Amino acid sequence: MPQRDGIELLLEIRRAPLDNSVAIIMLSNSEEPALALECVRAGAQDFLLKSEVTGPRLERAILHSRARFVLEQKLHNSFQKAKVLAEQDSLTGLANRYSFEEALSASITQKPRDNAKLALTLLDLDNFKFINDTHGHDVGDELLKQVAKRVSNCLRGNEVFARLGGDEFAIILSNLHTIDNATRVTKRILSSLEVPFIISGIDIKMSASIGIAIYPDNSVEAIELLKFADIAMYRAKKLGRNQICYFEEEMQAQFLQRYQTEAYLIGALTRNEFVLHYQPIYQLSTNKLTGFEALIRWDYKNTLQYPLSFLEIAECSGIINDIGRWVIQQSLYQISAWNLENSEQLSIAINLSPIQIKDKSLLAFIKSMLTQYNVAPHLVEFELTETTLLESNNETIEFFTSLKQLGCMISLDDFGIGFSSLSHLHNFPIDTVKIDTALILKSHEANTKRLITGICRMLQSIDIAIVAEGIENESSLSLCQQLDIDRGQGYFYTKPVDALTIKSNFI
Repeated sequence: MPQRDGIELLLEIRRAPLDNSVAIIMLSNSEEPALALECVRAGAQDFLLKSEVTGPRLERAILHSRARFVLEQKLHNSFQKAKVLAEQDSLTGLANRYSFEEALSASITQKPRDNAKLALTLLDLDNFKFINDTHGHDVGDELLKQVAKRVSNCLRGNEVFARLGGDEFAIILSNLHTIDNATRVTKRILSSLEVPFIISGIDIKMSASIGIAIYPDNSVEAIELLKFADIAMYRAKKLGRNQICYFEEEMQAQFLQRYQTEAYLIGALTRNEFVLHYQPIYQLSTNKLTGFEALIRWDYKNTLQYPLSFLEIAECSGIINDIGRWVIQQSLYQISAWNLENSEQLSIAINLSPIQIKDKSLLAFIKSMLTQYNVAPHLVEFELTETTLLESNNETIEFFTSLKQLGCMISLDDFGIGFSSLSHLHNFPIDTVKIDTALILKSHEANTKRLITGICRMLQSIDIAIVAEGIENESSLSLCQQLDIDRGQGYFYTKPVDALTIKSNFI
């Protein structure tokens, strides 16, 4: 072999198609152990000294080499299969989270060429859980596969496209000279999802929320870039879904504030940081006190926080269930104590979150608290929001029906400015409707006055009691009295105050 040595020839053979079917034995005059090891490492199955070669020995070496080669091939194939399983999503065939994170780290380490940018894009399907819950996981899985195919068709083919898990996908768009390129690609993706999917004869409409973080503008760290894209995606959902959102510093600040608030909320009950304020409710025809609405406040870093600033976070994190039970217990304890000192039995209104209603043991808890504090159920009014009605199902209706059977009253809060319909008043056992503050505050306007009048006449015709919120002046009170609204509350009487102030001034 004047043109090459044996090792070079061995490497050339192993790179050739014959590599799939040929076992190789190396023969040499050299007795160096290092040479034998080098031959094996290069792909040979055995190494023999020429001086030791005999017919039987060569025959055995060939048999052993063939067997060894077959075992090596099986091991190699097993490794390849394991590699695919480790790096590929079994449902869609896309890269999985592990493979994606490795690719992202490699892309950032190598750095885009010519000072180009890299766009990390996270895509989350909107309301995918509804598809699974309504049509089953088989339909949901097929939808994920079809979404993966449509998105793939929007890409050039050299991007890293992965399914991170569930209904969340990720794309690495590299070597971008302007972020407009990322915008074009992601807009193309959203457009591709506009055509309904047909699965098992079912037409399914699907959209997605997309968050984008840019290297190196937002970060040069893979983990941080992924976090920023996730924040942007969350923002896209909050803005109404089916949107594209880029990460910004202001968004990060909002995220950190929310994260910190959630962390403090987790231990707030243990630290006794919550307090209830109570707003008196009056019979408008007589201006007689009839009860109170319990409203939660949070003493966060020595500043009293109102529900708007923390209840949504509590709902998203699940802490709302514990907070809600605390509110119920405190409210029933307080109204029980006041009624022992008052000749007239006063009622208490307690707000319920849609998340609380999913708590299977909440009804039993309410019943036990009513018994513990000896409060008559008809003195307790649970307020639900329009969100509860919009997300209602048979379980929700069953919960309120059971609550009604327990003897408690049920009211619909913030009526008149949202999406409540007459069907909700029919489907739910509602006793009272509370007209929203925003309407009462504008009751001096002719159009709003006519709207309030129409609402009252309609509710009175179906025997639903009415409470006016936000009564702040004589004219609002006068209008509510003219319309025969049953009860009212607002700053005209008093703002919500703590239990000590209630006892000193109202009991």
